[in-house]
Amino acid sequence: MTEKATLHLNGNDYELDVVVGTEGEVGIDTLKLRANTKAITLDPGYGNTGSCTSAITFIDGENGVLHYRGYPIAQLAEKVSFEEVAYMIVWGELPTQAQLDAFKVQLDEQAMLPTGIYDLIKTFPRDAHPMGMTQAVCAALESYSAPDADTNTHIISFIAKFKAITAALYRHAKGEPIIYPTSGLSYAGDFLKMMYARPGNDYEIDTAVEAAMNKLLILHVDHEQNCSASTVRMVGSSQASLYASISAGVGALWGPLHGGANQRVLEMLDSIKNDDDRTTADYVAMAKDRDSGFRLMGFGHRVYKNYDPRARILKAATDEVLNKLGVKDPLLSIAKELEQAALEDDYFVQRKLFPNVDFYSGIIYRALGIPVNMFTVMFALGRLPGWIAQWKELSDDPKARIYRPRQIYIGETKRDVPAIGERG
Repeated sequence: MTEKATLHLNGNDYELDVVVGTEGEVGIDTLKLRANTKAITLDPGYGNTGSCTSAITFIDGENGVLHYRGYPIAQLAEKVSFEEVAYMIVWGELPTQAQLDAFKVQLDEQAMLPTGIYDLIKTFPRDAHPMGMTQAVCAALESYSAPDADTNTHIISFIAKFKAITAALYRHAKGEPIIYPTSGLSYAGDFLKMMYARPGNDYEIDTAVEAAMNKLLILHVDHEQNCSASTVRMVGSSQASLYASISAGVGALWGPLHGGANQRVLEMLDSIKNDDDRTTADYVAMAKDRDSGFRLMGFGHRVYKNYDPRARILKAATDEVLNKLGVKDPLLSIAKELEQAALEDDYFVQRKLFPNVDFYSGIIYRALGIPVNMFTVMFALGRLPGWIAQWKELSDDPKARIYRPRQIYIGETKRDVPAIGERG
């Protein structure tokens, strides 16, 4: 028997279906609410609105839980490759060895960008923001795709090419010649080579750096119905192509409240380092003072009310990478001081303001020599398979509808247009 919820409105009772997820999440089905009651739900920011049912990612923010397709994020980051997670997030299950081998071959075969895309990248100003260039290239990539190819071919091609896009944009900004993909390397290893190799010279991939990059990519693969994933679904719901939908997702990720947050963390840490008049403790005190104008970036999360599980993994990876590279970054010391203060200070503990994934990721990117304005592109590199999974899940749903939120109008009521001399 389906559980029901009763809504009492304007003297009438209405029964609404209750939907329960596999992890016990409860939702009230309001699909027919307006048709039956002439009322809608009002939920600015959609914080209490479920836009879909999904089998991709589960988050329990109160307990700091993140699962991809049922697998805990810590196990995935420790035990498998980004290629395996990308396969699993899109097609539902971790690949067998034969499936993984075939997938890697397909990624190698599709990794090279069309000449027209490389030419397009060269037309951008070198100081243009890389997210704007990424968004444009994603949209343009459709023009070079085979129109009669099936969906899986487009998906594999997009994943394969995105690392080449990211590396080419980085080298273009630096005025360095493009390094093309190399077959037989891991996804993370090939990306690192395209980023940092010098033409004509052998490039030795550091295994510790490769492992850290693998973890960074995995940790960013998907995060439920966030701003960019919802944007991909919103655009995809009109039956727009994969390329148009992902391009829109890149645009949504660009904002500082979403993918740009790790850049703001690094800028904050740098500002604290360069302040000769105040200590880290002073900044902790300022963070607790609403009138100070200072906000502690990288702490707290709209979903997590506990320690972000991704942050725990990245904290250990940060130490390992910096030690391996011999980098002594003063920003890491400041970051750890801020984290320790937040974990011990009742103000932060009571408000559940724990470090999130953005808090440490920027420090690793900085150690690898990635410029700050590229941080969000790195986020997109990991997130691409998740966006694709969200788009595919919606596209495969026979009950999918075009997204069309309602609103409550609060403007002027009907009025007549006055003559121009009667206005003002």
